[in-house]
Amino acid sequence: MELGQKIRQLRHRAGLTQEQLAERISVSPQAVSKWENSAAMPDIASLPVLAGVFGVSIDELFDLGTEEKLNRIENRMEMEDELPGDLFWEYEETLRNQLGTHPDKRRILSLLAELYHHRMESDAKKVSRYAREALRMAPEVKDCQWLLCMAEGHAVWDWNVANHSRAVELYRELAALKPEAALPRLYLMDNLIADHRAAEARECLEAYRKLPDARPQLIPVYEAAIALAEFDADAAEEAMRRGMDEFGEDWIFLFEAAQYCAMRCDYDKAVSLYEAAYAAEEKKKPRFSDALEGIAVIHEIRGDWEKAAGARDRILDNLLNEWGLDPESAAVREAEEEKKRVLKKIGR
Repeated sequence: MELGQKIRQLRHRAGLTQEQLAERISVSPQAVSKWENSAAMPDIASLPVLAGVFGVSIDELFDLGTEEKLNRIENRMEMEDELPGDLFWEYEETLRNQLGTHPDKRRILSLLAELYHHRMESDAKKVSRYAREALRMAPEVKDCQWLLCMAEGHAVWDWNVANHSRAVELYRELAALKPEAALPRLYLMDNLIADHRAAEARECLEAYRKLPDARPQLIPVYEAAIALAEFDADAAEEAMRRGMDEFGEDWIFLFEAAQYCAMRCDYDKAVSLYEAAYAAEEKKKPRFSDALEGIAVIHEIRGDWEKAAGARDRILDNLLNEWGLDPESAAVREAEEEKKRVLKKIGR
């Protein structure tokens, strides 16, 4: 249904004349007549007012189909750092209404999770801003330090808070639910290794090796990580040497090797491997910007803000010119903010 027909239908349902509707939204009756006859379109500022008068969402005003609504929700989250409150609740209602009827329930659940995560991230940025300001006023007070830990994922000393047993339980369940799937076992190993549950991680790695979609270049990386969880640095180094001999030109292995070196604070080698990983991806553009992010962080850790700014420039170039993202997209704006933060350190 065209917008003009929809306005006429909703006006009749509301029991309004064209003159009454025009008065409520501060336009002329002639304007309403033109809209309903498709001779003109409402300007963008009139749409929220029209929707409010009729008691519908803007999506309903345009009579969007279900898939159009879902795509609009996805696109809006990509473009906006923060959704206005009324829009968030509109999207939540739309998705909840689809839970029992949409043929792809997994997609609806995923979009709901993404919607809540989108709000969580925007709220976490506010927590960070206000908590950091409060901490600078009273560094000895614990309340905002704890809030900052939660908002930014800082290290937590208390084992009963920091352990990953709940995540381990989930990924064990998922691995049992779909034994042939590789991804749950990788996440399971990650969380076991983080908790130094090395024996269990080794069992998981042996099961992963046998899967048809296992990535062989990840095997030596996980062998090294498990060895480190057992505090056996020599065995870890040996595993990485074997991996380099076999997969030294594979970008996935090179990236993981860079991660390994970064975790061991071998920053020169990590930067070199990140660069090698990014170069090895050249043939599969658009490339992921993760390697550049690792390089930027290492330069920041070292206090080399000029090089960090250069890495941030490369990330922006990657997003704009390889991925073709809109300059107004949330990802590009965030990358620009990160570059500004770095430049501020050197007075630029």
